[in-house]
Amino acid sequence: MVSEALGTVTLALNDRGAGVPLRELALVGLTAAVVTYLATGWVRAIATRLGAVAYPRERDVHIEPIPRMGGLAMYIGVAAAVLLASQLPALTRGFVYSSGMPAVVVAGGLIMAIGLIDDRWGLDALTKFAGQITAASVLVTMGVAWSVLYIPIGGVGTIVLDQVTSILLTLALTVSIVNAMNFVDGLDGLAAGLGLITAAAICIFSIGLLRDHGGDVLFYPPAVISVVLAGACLGFLPHNFHPARIFMGDSGSMLIGLMLAAASTTAAGPISQNAYGARDVFALLSPFLLVVAVMFVPALDMLLAIVRRTRAGRSPFSPDKMHLHHRLLQIGHSHRRVVLLIYMWVGIVALGAASTIFFDPRYTGGVMLAAIVVAVVITLIPLLRRGEPFTGGGREL
Repeated sequence: MVSEALGTVTLALNDRGAGVPLRELALVGLTAAVVTYLATGWVRAIATRLGAVAYPRERDVHIEPIPRMGGLAMYIGVAAAVLLASQLPALTRGFVYSSGMPAVVVAGGLIMAIGLIDDRWGLDALTKFAGQITAASVLVTMGVAWSVLYIPIGGVGTIVLDQVTSILLTLALTVSIVNAMNFVDGLDGLAAGLGLITAAAICIFSIGLLRDHGGDVLFYPPAVISVVLAGACLGFLPHNFHPARIFMGDSGSMLIGLMLAAASTTAAGPISQNAYGARDVFALLSPFLLVVAVMFVPALDMLLAIVRRTRAGRSPFSPDKMHLHHRLLQIGHSHRRVVLLIYMWVGIVALGAASTIFFDPRYTGGVMLAAIVVAVVITLIPLLRRGEPFTGGGREL
């Protein structure tokens, strides 16, 4: 009965002879999770032997030396899962019509390698930024780029980008998301959990796009990229949740950021080729808006850090102990509770944004508003008990 029901749903979703490959996507995500989980122990031993260890500093919250380079294990899981996807008959056609998935493997390998160097020997901010630009350029060179942009104000509407504008926009968005993830990686399990939640939301949204476009193979890349990333984060999280036995390091956080950028970019591309009505225009914006919405918390934290450090006369990339997660620790939340709180906030935004592909935004908006009110109360419980304002330990935001 279950198989017959699945077959009926698949046929209903398909008007071009290719349904939504839910089981294959689940298998690919599971492969990424299992391979990453198994590879992490091996990478931890290598990191310890090579001396890629994070020793406690004044701004850190851990008190013991912890190996890093966890991004290598995540990349192994990503590469294995993409290889499997390329061999599955239900997914292999996505590789024929799009270079998105191979581009992620190549560019992801490059940015992960740059992160490994930083995890072991350290890189200055300018060198790391140059590496991020290079990895983003690989994505563009391999065909992953924004070609159409919708501007909803001033009656501009949809515009086709010229090559230079397309390259610059893609580079800017990719590097921004990469750095937002890099900035937020400050607590055990935080970046991995946010990567999991964000990737899962994008995967849900991509499945909705597949449904709405009859299983069009051009929509396979965002679905595969996001489910692979979700699997890699899930496999790494047991090793990384507090108390962490290994950190993902820049090799992991930058890999997550690059894959999120690639997933949103590959989702927007095929929509732009068929955007005729208001619903299609909304769909064209949605992949980008989804990532922007999900990245709001780390992006806001990054913006506040840049303003704070610039006002203090320091480099915007100089470290401090005033990030959002530090402030939540200061007001009385435990390490694990801070991570779970940020999971909750990002989950509300991510799943709320992704649900618009299935439900009317007018209805989901009310549910999101109620969830946000509850989240605010839960976040401020330590201060409400003491009757104190949220000032981040006496320091201005």
